[in-house]
Amino acid sequence: MPDLPLHLWFAITSLGGAGLTLPLAIAIALWLAVGYTWRMAALWLGLLGAAIGVVTLTKLAFLGWGVGVRVLDFTGVSGHAMLSTAVYPVALFLMLLPARRSVRLAGVLFGLVVGIAVGLSRVVLIAHSPSEAVTGCLVGAGAALLFVRAAWHAQPGQLSAAAVALSLVALTVSLHDVRVPTQRWVTHIALKVSGHERPFVRARWKASHDRQPAPVSRTRDTALPPPASTDA
Repeated sequence: MPDLPLHLWFAITSLGGAGLTLPLAIAIALWLAVGYTWRMAALWLGLLGAAIGVVTLTKLAFLGWGVGVRVLDFTGVSGHAMLSTAVYPVALFLMLLPARRSVRLAGVLFGLVVGIAVGLSRVVLIAHSPSEAVTGCLVGAGAALLFVRAAWHAQPGQLSAAAVALSLVALTVSLHDVRVPTQRWVTHIALKVSGHERPFVRARWKASHDRQPAPVSRTRDTALPPPASTDA
């Protein structure tokens, strides 16, 4: 792991928060609808919505029913990692669409690097396990790359690259570290749907699996009968 001060890891992880990435995603959709076609905007929102659905379903499954993968310490796809790897490549692609293809590609790759850095920060800050961060990056990158591939040959038209860049940068600066209680909302939904009073928690979930029954003490006196079974 890179040896960075803790406050820098928090600053990096804030780049993946829903309070920043979701407004950026909406701004991207608006620019696509105004400068290109509503179909491109709909494609972007559809792909991002599908990725958000994957994150939400895995979190609901764990919080409500304890569904996860213990061997991988997986309790749900990381939303921070997914949103950052989905939004930043597309934002940079849109800003650099009038530029040469090599510059455009470099922007997309840099956006993916930002998303991966956010995923790494979630592991460093013990907010997610490595498997959760990796799957988040894969889901987000998949959504971003599918959109970029579909929109690669779009014509810039009358859309001002400077206006797009300034608006997206202004949003990033103004909304950085704005927090939205998405985890609380998902937990509330999970409890409502599952009917449970308390959500599943990682530590208790792992402990219930790791706990082994005490071994039966054996003595040399074989005349004694075995203890009666308490199973129903």
